[in-house]
This record gives sequence, C-alpha cells and structure tokens, in this order.
Amino acid sequence: MPNPFYRRRSYLPFLIELLASLMAHLLYRVRSRGAEHFPSTGGLLLIANHISYVDVVVLQLACPRPIRFVGYKGLRRNPFFNWCFELSGCIGVSDELPMEGMRAAMRALNRGEVVLVFPEGHISRTGQLMEIKKGFELLARQTGSPVMAAAVDGLWGSIFSFAGNKYLWKSPRLMPTHVFVCFGKPVPAAQATVAWARRELLDLGATSFNERPVLRRHLGRECVRTLTKHPGRLLVVDRTAERRPLKCAQIYAVAAALSRRIRATLPEQRIGIVLPPGAGAFIANLAVLAAGRIPVNLNFTAGRQATETSYRIGGIRTVISADAMRAKLPNFPWPERTLDLKSEIEAAGGKRAILPWLLAAWLLPNQWCAGLLGLPHRGDDAEAGLLFTSGSSGEPKGVPLSHRNILANCAQISSLSILPESASLLGCLPVFHSFGFTVTLWYPMLRGCRVVTVPSPLETRKIIEAIRDEHATVMLGAPTFIRPILKKAQPAELRSLELVVTGAEKLPDDLYRAFLETFHIEILQGYGLTETTPASNINQPHPPVLLSTNQPQIGKRTGSVGRMMPGMSARIMDPETRAFLPLTESGVVLFRGANVFAGYLDDPAKTRAAFEDGWFVTGDLGRFDDDGFLFIEGRLSRFSKIGGEMVPHGTIEQKILEAFAWDQLENPTLFVAGVPDATRGEALVLLTVHEVSADSLRTRLMDLGLPNLWVPKLIRRVERIPMLGTGKIDLKRCHELAVEAAR
Repeated sequence: MPNPFYRRRSYLPFLIELLASLMAHLLYRVRSRGAEHFPSTGGLLLIANHISYVDVVVLQLACPRPIRFVGYKGLRRNPFFNWCFELSGCIGVSDELPMEGMRAAMRALNRGEVVLVFPEGHISRTGQLMEIKKGFELLARQTGSPVMAAAVDGLWGSIFSFAGNKYLWKSPRLMPTHVFVCFGKPVPAAQATVAWARRELLDLGATSFNERPVLRRHLGRECVRTLTKHPGRLLVVDRTAERRPLKCAQIYAVAAALSRRIRATLPEQRIGIVLPPGAGAFIANLAVLAAGRIPVNLNFTAGRQATETSYRIGGIRTVISADAMRAKLPNFPWPERTLDLKSEIEAAGGKRAILPWLLAAWLLPNQWCAGLLGLPHRGDDAEAGLLFTSGSSGEPKGVPLSHRNILANCAQISSLSILPESASLLGCLPVFHSFGFTVTLWYPMLRGCRVVTVPSPLETRKIIEAIRDEHATVMLGAPTFIRPILKKAQPAELRSLELVVTGAEKLPDDLYRAFLETFHIEILQGYGLTETTPASNINQPHPPVLLSTNQPQIGKRTGSVGRMMPGMSARIMDPETRAFLPLTESGVVLFRGANVFAGYLDDPAKTRAAFEDGWFVTGDLGRFDDDGFLFIEGRLSRFSKIGGEMVPHGTIEQKILEAFAWDQLENPTLFVAGVPDATRGEALVLLTVHEVSADSLRTRLMDLGLPNLWVPKLIRRVERIPMLGTGKIDLKRCHELAVEAAR
C-alpha cells in the first residue's frame, strides 16, 4: 500500500517510482525555479528543450505534478525503452500515424493531466535549440489547455546526451550532475505560437545556464586545477623564434613563481601586458591573475593616443613585456615601469624557485596546487581581465570581463564539437583581441587542448609551416588574415586541418568558395564581440545521422554566423522605434547571457547606451531563421539614410566587386562610407585602391540593378584601405578620409 506521507510524482507503480526517485537523486542534483507557476489542477501542456534521454526524469523531479510525456514510438523497438514506456504510461507518436498519438495526448489533457511535449521533435545532437515544430500549437488549440515552457540545463555532456557526437559511449561522471530546470509562466493556448516557444525556451535556457555552479568559481583556480591534473600534457608549442614546447606543469610552475613576485612588488590593481601569442603570454596572464591582480592585454598596433587613453581608463602604471618586443615597437608609449618578463622570472628566483612548484604539480592533488597559491574558490562577477574595444569608430572603451563571463564562454565553446580536448589549435590572434584572449589563451588552460602559437596573424608563411609541422587541426582567424593562405599554401601543407573558423568581419563568398575548392576545407563563420567575451554564435559541422531515427540535423548554414551559444537569448529591435520585433524580422540584434559583460569601465553613459531593458545592443543588424541561425546584415553604423531610405554600404561594396571583378585575395580594395549631405541627409563616398571614374561606376552598378540612390557620387583613390591590428577595417580612419573627399 502506498505510503501516505510520500507524494506521488509520476505514473509509475509506487515501488518502482520510489526506487527510481532514490536513484535519480543519487545521480542528479536537481534545482528548479518557477514551479510555483504550475496550476494545481486541470490540463496543462508542458514544452521543454530536449538534450538527453533523461530529460523526462529530471523534469519529473522538478515538477510538482505527475507528467504524461509524449515520446517517439520507434524507441519501443528497444526492449528497455519499451518497458519504460509501458510502465510510465508514455504516449507514443510515430511518423506513420501521427494523429493517433495526438488524439491520445488530447484525451490526457482533457482529463486534466500535465502532458509533456518536446517541440523540437527529437533530441538535439548539437546541444543547441533546434527548429520548433508546430504540433504543440494544435494540441493547445484543440483542447484549450494553457501552455508552459521549461528549460533544462546541465545534462549536455552526460552519457545520455549526444555530446562528442556519440550516445552512451562516454566516461560517466563520477560526481552527481548539477541540473537546473527553469519553468516559465503558463500562457493561454491562443498565445502559444512557435515564435513564443522559441523566445521563451531561449530566455529560460539562459536563466538555467546562469545557475551553473562552475560560473561562480575563480578563473585562475580552474586553470591551475586543469594544468596540475595533467602535468605531463603538452599545452603550448611556441614558434616565436625556435620551437619551444611547454607542458602543463611548466606553465603552472613558472606562473606560480612569478605570481609571488608580482604580489610582493606590484600593488596596483591592473597590470598591463604587451606580448605576442606564445608561452610568455600564457605565463604572464596566469601569473597576474594568480597574484590577485587583473591582466590587461594592450593593443600594441593602436596609435599612441589610443594607448595612452587605455592607460588612463584602466589606471595602468606597470606593463610586463619583453625586451625583444620593446625593440620592435620603438614608437609605443611605454610607461616608466616596463618590466621584462624573462628578467622578472629570474628575479623571482629562476629555476631554483620554479622547481618546488614543478614537484607540486606532479606530486600533489590539483586542488592543493591551487590552494598553495592562495587562489580563492569564488570569482563570479569580479573582474578577471580588461580588454579595450578596437576604437575603430571612436575612443577605446574599457570592457571588464568577469570570471563568470570567461568561464561561461569557455563552457559554451566546449559544449560544441569544434574544440575538443584532442584538438590542436593554431593560435596566432593577438592576445589583446577578444578571440585571442578567451579562445586561444584561457580556453586551452581550462580544457587542456594543445595550442601552437605564431607571433602574428600576418606571418602567413610561419602559420602554414606551423600547421604543417605541428599537425594543427583547428585554425581561427579573421578573413583578412586567412586570405593570403590561398596564394602561399599548398594543399598538402594544410592536410591536418579539420576546421577553419572565421570571425571579426563578414566572410566573403569568394574566399569561402576558393578555400573549399583549393583545400577542400569549409570555412565556418562565427560571430562575437568583445562585450560577449567574445563568442556568441558559430556554425559547426553537421552531427552524424543516427541509424535508429534516420533524421538528419544541421549544425551550419551557409551565409549565417550560426546558432547562438547555449545559455544565450536574443531580441531583435527596430532601429528607429526601439520596439522589439519577431526574431525572424530584420533589426538590431540584442543579446543576453552569462557571457555578456556588465558594462564599460567607469563609463555609466556609454553603458546605458549599450543596453536596452537589460539587453546588450550589439549595433549590428540581423535576423534569425526558423532553425535559429543568425544572419548578420550589416553594422548599423554602416547604413546611410538617404532620401528616407536605409542604404547598406556592405551590399554596395559586394556589387562593386562583382561589377569590376576586383581581386581581394591580399587586402581589401574598397570601402563605402556615408558623409553628411545638406539635401539628402547623407552622401556615399567610395574609397578604393583602383582607378575608376564616376561614370563607369554608375553604369556598371545600374546594369546590375542597383538604384541610382545607391551609387556613390564621390570617389577617392587611396594607397591602401586602413586596417587595424585585429584584422578589421579601421572605420574611424576610413570615415575621416571620406569626409576629406567630400570637402
């Protein structure tokens, strides 16, 4: 007889439910929010994301009422799943007889039960939210039942998910899995549309992701734990001069010794770092963080004024660099206290001071190694690093990134298939670049994947040789840096590359096609900003098709920048009215998530301008498709309003390239800018390295179907299109040249 003090939580037989509940509580630590929104009685349609085979189990643990879930009938071919379906009273649906399952679900709703539907139709094999199917709309409308959404976070990566492109055949987690379930509020059936479901599941998913315990930890402590857990693993192959391999234990030991000296001799909060990608950058950043200070990687390609502004904003009085770096940058505004990294390591005790830390890495538990450095367990929202925006369109802004921001973005990247522990990453992006800072510096120390470093993304031949000699499998870079590889590399030299990922600027179609034809490598486009730590979206390879379901899923879409990272949500805003639009309409893209920064350093005015009702305003125009892929249509600042019409500069540039067949394999050859105009509001100016007449430009563009309004009226020939060290076009300098041409 059932225990009167035990509240029934499912439709399982009592003893089996009790046993299953005890087992689930041993395996999972389930927390939830919003369960109070459940109506106590009456039919309710519950929809949720689907990332593992045990989603139903944790949802039932969090749900205050028994759940009748709708499952795929094909799983009944497996005796175990068939037994589970029978015991739990699951409602089976099939492709052959879909209405049979729908009618059973309607009957359950009409009986006043809670019916769970996974509107994606199947388990996600990318870890991201797939296309939302319309079946739940029909269920809600036919029965008049309210609809509630729920998001589950924490199960991706478990043996019951498809993380790593495989089910079940993964190492089980030794500790209980922390899972968070966030329930939304019920809405009437008439409001429960596909658009509402996607927005609601994304919002709830971002809330659930933000509750991960790991995000409260200290970045330095987590890095030290990984480094000392695998002390013999090769982490960095530095190819700055001669080849220099460093293992995890060596990085830890040198950084630990240096951190003691920094703690004793440098009292200021933030310490500047001017170093190229390489072992020195790893050691300096980890040492500064382990000393309780904040590393600030400075853009040494920026002008003197921008650098001095960065010093002022960040309160930076000390810079760690290298004597060789100072010799290469004679015009850089070095502060009076500029320290040579090698000399500081020697002053810290050199090999004699490093040896005890090296022994500790090999002999002590990794938690103890972090404790010896006095690293706190909690970092959370405290500042872990400071970067500066490129200043491409104005004065540099300080972007403080918290421990939570960096840990979140690294966890988001890790959840995808692009950078597993087995990857060998080519690291050539500057550390002052947000992708270089997070993805090629902190990510490898947190996840243990190997990095092969080259000091500059402009050293194309060195990059090719590094890929060839070190068998690099993944390369990240801006299209500007990848273009020269087309002319200088042989296909055999890039044989080891499995993935090439670009960001920072739009991936041109000609580069995508040429790379695919020459090297048989598809460039995957991503998207991000310094303020999003930086990765917010990325395309990834299609996951394998399961023979059990024969249902393909997509991980990439040509022309898009990919789906959002797990744990992020978005809005689309009308640029003029600032009203929120449906996600599938074009407008300004807004983000929210644990990887989004909190605001600019000591600049409340710019911070207020960067947020709209708590959402970060990217300044880019874009739209989402029904599968969740984001299409960036241009920078808001790269549109001109002429005669009341929004004119996109990027589209005009593409048409000019098409009209004249100009080669852009080395560097950009043109740029379109808008300048004030007394009669039409703005006028278009073409900056180009080619000789071209206004008449020829007008004729060719109008032959391609462009309206006369879109044809640049002013043309200025320049020796080169101004570029930044990050690989982006220098918008500020280009605009200055356009204004000069208009005068």
